[in-house]
Order: sequence, then structure tokens, then C-alpha cells
Amino acid sequence: MAKKFNYKGKTIEEIKVMSLDEFIKLLPSNLRRTMLREGWQVKNFMKKLGKSLAKNKPIKTQMREIPVLPAMIGSRIKIYNGKEWVEISVIPEMLGHRLGEFSIPIKMVKHSGPGIGATRGSKSVELK
Repeated sequence: MAKKFNYKGKTIEEIKVMSLDEFIKLLPSNLRRTMLREGWQVKNFMKKLGKSLAKNKPIKTQMREIPVLPAMIGSRIKIYNGKEWVEISVIPEMLGHRLGEFSIPIKMVKHSGPGIGATRGSKSVELK
């Protein structure tokens, strides 16, 4: 049997019916403060998202600090990570996280073997 997703004890259907103000009360304190201070940016973003959903086209944004809201579930969003646009599909498990968490701006650096003159131990490494 598949496990049903709950966010703070509420099912997805209950959350989608909630108003934005009711959902904000469920968010952690740092996201609540973000919504109170930058709520107008989020509302403008949601208007653009509604237009893009009608066209079935992903929306581009550089606002990485916007939290994932219930109205975004099922949409496609392209988030800028400083170099390229990373497309994500919003799923219910993303609720309560920021958009920037799904578009990592840095790559893992994996170095190869030691170079010439790197350390004393690299003297024994063959050049070929």
C-alpha cells in the first residue's frame, strides 16, 4: 500500500483548499517571515505561474528564496543557479522548502591524481 503524503498532519487535498494565509501558519518561522516581508513578490510570481500553467509552459525565475506553495504542485519551474536554468517539476514533498534548494549552484570538485610537485609523495608517481 502506498504511503499518503502529509504536511504537518494535513493531506494534500486539505492543503490545496486552504487560503494562502492559513498555509503560511503551517510554515516554519523563517519561511513565515519571508512570506510576511516579501509576500508581494510571491503573489506576483503566482500570477505569472497561473498564466504559464494555462500555456503548459515552464516559468523562469531567479527568485530562489520563494517557498514552494500548494498552488505550485504539478507545475514546471526553471530556476536560475547562476550559470544555467534548472527545470524542476514540483511534487508534494517539496512543500515548505525554498525553490533554490532544488537548483544547486555549485558542483562537487573531484580532483584527479596528484600533479607534478604537489607533495613529496607525488615524486614516485610516473609521468606517463
